[in-house]
Amino acid sequence: MTPTEFSALDGTPAAPPRSNGELVFEHPWETRAFGLAADLVAGGHFDWSDVQHALISQIGRWEADESPGRRPWSYYEHWLAALEALVADRELLDEIALQERAHSYAARPHGHDH
Repeated sequence: MTPTEFSALDGTPAAPPRSNGELVFEHPWETRAFGLAADLVAGGHFDWSDVQHALISQIGRWEADESPGRRPWSYYEHWLAALEALVADRELLDEIALQERAHSYAARPHGHDH
């Protein structure tokens, strides 16, 4: 993937975190979530503007939530929620299959990063 392929995300509220121009990931799952979105875009399932709109929507919901139990800010948690929403919206996986895969990934042993 070239930088111009996801340039629709630059300079917007959906822009990925960067340091010295390079994408920044704190955890392996964040890298995988980003890569999965890139693969789905490359596969023609949706485009970067769809990711951008879904992500902005997720961030907007988080910003509007003023409850004391609101989760702390996490860019890639919003990214993942947006990706899940797009997968469900495009019916790439049904809700049960999506949840089963999420639980399967979450159950992997610590240190298993792929």
